[in-house]
Amino acid sequence: MTRLVSLLLACFITQTTAQTSYKKVLFLGNSITKHGPKADIDWSGNWGMAASAEAKDYVHLVTKALTEKQGAAPEVLVKNIADFERAYAGYDIAMKLKEAVDFQADLIILAIGENVPGLKTPEEKAKLQESVTKLLTTLKGDRKPTILVRSCFWANADKDEALRGACTAVNGIQLNISVLSKDEKNYARSERSFKHAGVANHPGDAGMAAIAEAMVKALPK
Repeated sequence: MTRLVSLLLACFITQTTAQTSYKKVLFLGNSITKHGPKADIDWSGNWGMAASAEAKDYVHLVTKALTEKQGAAPEVLVKNIADFERAYAGYDIAMKLKEAVDFQADLIILAIGENVPGLKTPEEKAKLQESVTKLLTTLKGDRKPTILVRSCFWANADKDEALRGACTAVNGIQLNISVLSKDEKNYARSERSFKHAGVANHPGDAGMAAIAEAMVKALPK
């Protein structure tokens, strides 16, 4: 009996570890997630706009936290899918996001919404929810990855509702970070000066840290 209990306990521990440990992490987002150099807006980084350094954007902070928790760094894929945001209806996910689908992540973090055009009708909101659901379903496939969907940084009720609906459809984890945009200290403009107002309006180091902290707390323990 003791041996059986030990075996069952070992099996339980292994399964629990598998549920809360991630070998492959996929980050899908927009400029807050990653943006390459763009001289005309005076942005020279190749990481989450407008963190002061790569290590200080939310992607790298979340990765660092997972590495410390797991004792090993996960394999990470980061993709800017602003083109999906701007033209989600009829977006060819299989072709344009083949690398992300083939990556077979066991943790998917979706951080979009800011570039989605304003939703003027219930039909447009429903279409966004449908498109994001299709995106997540395609990435998920027949597997059971952990999926985290965060709200817009700049709160937008209609967009956030559509994102929540898509998240619910795939049994994902919903995270509302809109409160962060209400605190001026979370904007890059409060930390240093920028020539371009759009860049300055992004989360700075404090904002990135707050986003990362919220994400890590939202994940299964």
